[in-house]
Amino acid sequence: MIHALQIAPRASWTQLSAVLGSSPDTLARRWDHLTTGGWAWSSLIVARGGDTTLYAWVELECAAGAAEATAIELTDDPYTLGVHQVTGDADLLLLVVCPDLYALDAYLAGRVRPLPGVLRSRTQVVTRLHNRPYRSRIEQLAPGQVQHLAEATGGDRRVRIPGRAQTPLTELDRKLVAELAGDARRSAAELARQCDTSESTVRRRLDALMAAGALHHHCLPAPRFSGRPVWALVTADVPPLEVAATVAALTRLRHTRVITSVTGPHNLALAMWLRTVEELHEVTATLVRAAPTMRITGTQVSLRTHKIGAQVLGPDGRRTHHIRPDVAI
Repeated sequence: MIHALQIAPRASWTQLSAVLGSSPDTLARRWDHLTTGGWAWSSLIVARGGDTTLYAWVELECAAGAAEATAIELTDDPYTLGVHQVTGDADLLLLVVCPDLYALDAYLAGRVRPLPGVLRSRTQVVTRLHNRPYRSRIEQLAPGQVQHLAEATGGDRRVRIPGRAQTPLTELDRKLVAELAGDARRSAAELARQCDTSESTVRRRLDALMAAGALHHHCLPAPRFSGRPVWALVTADVPPLEVAATVAALTRLRHTRVITSVTGPHNLALAMWLRTVEELHEVTATLVRAAPTMRITGTQVSLRTHKIGAQVLGPDGRRTHHIRPDVAI
């Protein structure tokens, strides 16, 4: 069911029933159980990229015993798309998104560094986001089921990364994104009531935003229960003239989820989810075999993930709630 929703996020339960072989009522009850219990979620957020938005990896060193409280504090910020307690020299690793360098500086100086638990911070600005976060699928459907789903829903609706924002978001668009960040399957009727507009207008705007690549959908199981519970960040150095070929090779690997070019002592940072900590050794060897000019400069493993995208995870690894995004970004 999760794989089907990754392909067709707003397909009706009747459409999915024909593919998955269960009744619409059974699918709806099962999905309600997964989402209510925090085992899985479906979310729509603004697709950020091009020259309109800035990403950064931010490492924080914290006072003894303060890392967890600081992490929990930062999960409430719409600017954090990832909050991880990690191994290595840093205690916390954040993936931050801001409108521009000035906003990033204001956020770090006014919000992050003044926190009582923070001793030091190091920031690496992402100069290029090479692929979409949460782009991977869990690949559980048979090829025939994927084809059947595409035919039932009018085609595979995966969104490709646009070079830049196609059109500015309207006020209604911003309201829709804010409502869909917590549950991408909210009905058009419910969205229309919430946003004080008509169902046809809601459907028309969502179709237009998806077609323009303005929205990014991610449907995920809670990582701890997904079979790949270990988050890791690998940093690497690649000769500048080899970056394009290296990224192309790395993108084809199953393990790599987010590939970013960054400022600082190394020029690539790759985030991934692994089955076990031991798999990290195998994965780094695979990365170097795929891109022989790449030199691994560091690895970090998450001891606990507090936030993914807009979703906040509890100590047991299940989703507890979501943070409404800053759709002005």
